[in-house]
Amino acid sequence: MFHEENTKHFEPSEKDFMMNFRVENLEELIEILKAEGVTVMDEIQRAEEGKFGWIVDLEGNKIELWEPNDKAFL
Repeated sequence: MFHEENTKHFEPSEKDFMMNFRVENLEELIEILKAEGVTVMDEIQRAEEGKFGWIVDLEGNKIELWEPNDKAFL
């Protein structure tokens, strides 16, 4: 997905892109990551495409986690 040049979608990362990973059981994964000390951003969002969550890695990169509605995508 492309974003406007001045988008804030990738913040707090200073990069102009974001990795996106398909995951299973997003809510459970977010709780595990929190327990491990990973920076979790915002709340899980639900959309037509599925559930989305965001974390920040040790280098400050924002990463999107996506659990699709249709499990056939996995």
